[in-house]
Amino acid sequence: MTGYKEQFSLGDKVFPNNVFFAPLAGCSDYPFRKMTAQFKPGLMFCEMVKMDALVRHDAKTYGLLDYERGMHPIGGQICGSKPEIAGASARIIEDLGFDVVDLNCGCPVDKVTKDGSGSGMLKTPNLIGEVISEMVNAVKIPVMVKIRAGWDENSINASEVTKIAESAGAVSICIHGRTRVQAYTGSANWDHIKQAKESAKTIKVIGNGDIFDVESAEAIFEHTKCDAILLSRGSMGSPWLGDDIRSKYLHGSYERKSIDQIKFYLLQHFSHILDYRDGRKALLDMRRVSCWYLKKCIGAKQLRIQIMKAKEPLEILNLIETFDWPLLEPA
Repeated sequence: MTGYKEQFSLGDKVFPNNVFFAPLAGCSDYPFRKMTAQFKPGLMFCEMVKMDALVRHDAKTYGLLDYERGMHPIGGQICGSKPEIAGASARIIEDLGFDVVDLNCGCPVDKVTKDGSGSGMLKTPNLIGEVISEMVNAVKIPVMVKIRAGWDENSINASEVTKIAESAGAVSICIHGRTRVQAYTGSANWDHIKQAKESAKTIKVIGNGDIFDVESAEAIFEHTKCDAILLSRGSMGSPWLGDDIRSKYLHGSYERKSIDQIKFYLLQHFSHILDYRDGRKALLDMRRVSCWYLKKCIGAKQLRIQIMKAKEPLEILNLIETFDWPLLEPA
């Protein structure tokens, strides 16, 4: 596979490969990361945390950053638009043992952008540079940044922000091919990633957006010539996707997961959830995660409906274990 690398450097850190797993708010939690870690990603992230909450030592925020030794290499992503606390926030991520710290300038959610954070920072690109500079000056671990192509189609500025981030000392910039206004609708325009890569001198450019399988991973590497890729929604219910990409590179092919394998990994994910959560939170997580995996199966509609009606985690476990799985086919 063109573009795939078995070793990949960011600053003075060397990673196992250049297929990374994104910070996904409400999704890439501790059980998700346990599932992902067994397939040896190049780098994975905890969920995004807010700078303000970090510096006031909010316990719930610190809980989002739980990880174990087997999850390395792992990154922490921070969100905020205040240069005065950016350095302290980055230092907390470093002190917690993370391998990299990432600045989120891509989240499109209103409650994040309303104060100019997330993708709201695309409206003030020089401020992105100020925040990155504070982070770089505060830590020894590599500083990364994640952006969208622009706020809207009339203000595409990925290439401009790439140059600013490079000058500020960031070692990489991840570019999602959609604008903030698009959110997750329409298609990611990989041309914006390609143009940013062409404008970069030393900074590594990471491609993101609409990478749902091995074929789209191949396509984005080929189209953009990006240095690495970041898997987001395509990794939900497919923690093995990075491993499939590696197999295609090493062996020229990969084996699609069977129904039995999908069931096995779904139950394994449940086990991690039940070890980490209890009560209603475990129930809600199991409902959500079931939908991810069962989307990979043709004929699972009725099972999904039953799971969504379940009142407790053990009921969901029983539904999965007693269902006639041979009736299903891989999607």
